[in-house]
Amino acid sequence: MVDHKVSKKICLVGDFGVGKTSLVRRFVDRSFSDQYLTTVGVKISRKLVEINPQSLQLLIWDLEGSSKFKAISATHLQGASGAIIVADLSRAETVKHLEDHIHTFLTINPKGMIIVALNKTDLVTTEAIAQVQKMPELNDPTKILGVYPTSAKTGDSVDQIFTKLAIAIL
Repeated sequence: MVDHKVSKKICLVGDFGVGKTSLVRRFVDRSFSDQYLTTVGVKISRKLVEINPQSLQLLIWDLEGSSKFKAISATHLQGASGAIIVADLSRAETVKHLEDHIHTFLTINPKGMIIVALNKTDLVTTEAIAQVQKMPELNDPTKILGVYPTSAKTGDSVDQIFTKLAIAIL
């Protein structure tokens, strides 16, 4: 029997400093660092995910953070099967930008799957997390598979977001 390995591209999208690279590192390398490194352009990581009976090679595109001066490059998003849209719960403006990131991704990949990661849960209260999770724009089941409070530092829900996205795009 031949093992057919499928490869799928997923993108991590969000503002500067929300923890995209830290989430990828936690998932791929099982590590975390407090040292902030700015991603320039795109960094691509690979991770094999076993989804019985198949193996899925995730090509994880960690995209440079966006700001009001710099938009995410549409060319980097092209061909992605899914995205993890990331906000930093300790910075309200990054949460406000989630809707823009979701719209941008779906404009380029209308069939793409999205998971929202509310990162840095280790820095905020459970009430703050619950409040953001209730935002109506994050609860559209036609566009978003789920909204997960995550922490790259503690590892909370990190494997879960990548695995859930992998299963959905497979």
